[in-house]
Amino acid sequence: MSIPYENRTTDFYHRDDNNGRDPLACSAHLHIHIELFYLLEGKMRAFIDSSEYTVCAGDILIAFPNRVHRFERIEPERYLLFIIHPDMMPELSEVFAKHTPVSALVKRAEEDAALLPLLQLLAQTDAATPYRDATRKGLLLAFFGRLLERIELAEPRTEDSHAIRDIVNFCSEHFTQNLSLETLEQALHLSRYYISHLFSHKLNIRFNDYVNSLRVSEACRLLRTTEMSVTDVSERVGFNTLRTFNRSFVKQMGQSPSEYRRRWSAASNQS
Repeated sequence: MSIPYENRTTDFYHRDDNNGRDPLACSAHLHIHIELFYLLEGKMRAFIDSSEYTVCAGDILIAFPNRVHRFERIEPERYLLFIIHPDMMPELSEVFAKHTPVSALVKRAEEDAALLPLLQLLAQTDAATPYRDATRKGLLLAFFGRLLERIELAEPRTEDSHAIRDIVNFCSEHFTQNLSLETLEQALHLSRYYISHLFSHKLNIRFNDYVNSLRVSEACRLLRTTEMSVTDVSERVGFNTLRTFNRSFVKQMGQSPSEYRRRWSAASNQS
């Protein structure tokens, strides 16, 4: 079965139910981010890889990176949802890279009185303040430090899942370099044809498009947080030519790098 690979251009995303107007249900997908939700009210059915969970009020569900997941509504729900890149917590990135939960469901998370307040504080870090990134990192480490104590971890079980994890981790660490199927074949001792098959039939994305999505995501971060020229950003994230960078950026973001920077700057100044 082909599962959509979700390209995300931000390291941190959150939302809530918007007073019942935004249900949590979603179709099967995967990404390199951590996805979790705290169910405040109602009941949900969740599927992560081959496991099915019934999530009740007061529970937390967490999908580690590169795990196929989807949600179905059972009862009207209230929730807090977060999608977080593991690189925001380098102290814990190895945990997320090399393990998966025995159970993705943390029952009665409400028994730890600190977890919900930490998430509520995280949800308030949208404003572009001088210390926002430091605040987010501190809150994330505090939250996951407590949450992981309640989770039993194991190594990935299936051959394909293990290979996908190794491939995605390698790409995440080396996408600014000259990355190719041949590079992965030599580094991971996997056939380039098998790697290509995993991208086409498991992740539903071409290898080159996936690598370019990582480069564009990093370019977005640099355009938001530095004064580097567009040319320098292009070179920093691994594109061979400025033309290729511009074409890939427009394809993924629907606008040029310069326009993205202008719009982001204007939006930040209005905050």
